[in-house]
Order: sequence, then C-alpha cells, then structure tokens
Amino acid sequence: MEYIVLSANRRSRLDGNWNSAFWSNVPSLEIARFRPESSGHHPQTAVKLTYNQDGLCGLFRVEDNYVLCTHTRFMDPVYTDSCVEFFVQPRPDSGYFNFEFNCGGALLASYIVDPTRTANGFKDFTLLRPEDAEHIDIYHSMPAVVEPEIEEETLWHLEFFIPFSVLEAYAGTVKAAAGDTWRANFYKCGDKTSHPHWGAWSEVDELNFHLPCCFGTLRFGPF
Repeated sequence: MEYIVLSANRRSRLDGNWNSAFWSNVPSLEIARFRPESSGHHPQTAVKLTYNQDGLCGLFRVEDNYVLCTHTRFMDPVYTDSCVEFFVQPRPDSGYFNFEFNCGGALLASYIVDPTRTANGFKDFTLLRPEDAEHIDIYHSMPAVVEPEIEEETLWHLEFFIPFSVLEAYAGTVKAAAGDTWRANFYKCGDKTSHPHWGAWSEVDELNFHLPCCFGTLRFGPF
C-alpha cells in the first residue's frame, strides 16, 4: 500500500470540511480491510493527508453507525469509543507513533520502539507528554461526549495537525521532503461500541494494530 502525501503552502483551517478549497484536490485513501473478528458493521472511512514545512495535516471522514464517545481526557483509552487512528514511523531506524482520536477529539498517543506486549503495555514505549498534546491541533465534528450511543447513520469528521517538532522530541531529526518515504497505517475501531470493529488501510496479519511490519508507505510529493 502506498499513498502520495501532497504538499501545501499553508495549513488547513481545521474545520472538517472535506470539500474545502484546501482539501478538494487532495486524494483520499480508504480504510476498508476489516478484521474477521469485527461485527458486521464496517464504517466507510476515508482519509486525506498533506504536509508543509511545519508538520502533517490529516482529515478523516467516517460514515458510521453505533457512535459512542465516553472518554474526554488526554491518554484515556479512546480506542474503546468510536475511534480513528494514525500510526506513523518517520525513520526506518526509529520507533513509531500511535495517534488515536475518538470522535469527540480526545487523544491517546505514544512513541513505541518495541511493540512486544507486556503487562504494562509494550516492551519499550514512551507516553507523549501533556505539553506535546498542547501542540497537536484537533477538530472534531461530534460532541466531546456521545452517550447513549447513536444507532442511526452518522457522518463525522476528525481533523488534526501534528507538528514535526513533536515527532522530533522522540524520534530525532525528522525529514519530510519530496521523494522521502515514511511507513504508516490508518485505522478505524470501536472496541466497546455495541458493534465492535477493527479496520485498517494496510491489512494487518492479526487483531493487533501495533504491527509496523504491516505498515504501508507514505511517499512525499514535491512542494
């Protein structure tokens, strides 16, 4: 799987407008490979991604049912809610980041060097700090709390801007220029909704999103 990340000379307004002047010419990718452990609910989920000299800007579009959002704090287990995720490895000799957003905009994020599972999470990982989260901008079209669950079809958007400086604080110097390639994956999940599901852009070999060997490729376009 490969996705071309187009450059932008400015940042998005972060208003979740899929068809805005900023996003209208940006190609999208589909999160369409759902694990067999999922329920029959496979939300149609698309993502667009751009970059500029300061960082990455992404936009998720989700046609969903059974929308639930109960967690509101940084580092809460947002994957149990209606959730979208962006995992990215900026350098082949570095670890990867997991940025997990529920539909209400709460964020869970860490830097993982060795994803071997342990009782405390992973063999080698570092949780991002609250001050890092302050530099990550997030737009969410849904309220911070959605409870009870919305069963009818619901369209929601989640947009983010992640500065390269946040990545560099953990992975060292990060380069994003024309022709560069990073590894990444995009996910849709909802572990504790009434219809749990686990979807990926680049297919994962087991019910585990923390498989960098299964990541696809991001190829950066020219400025």
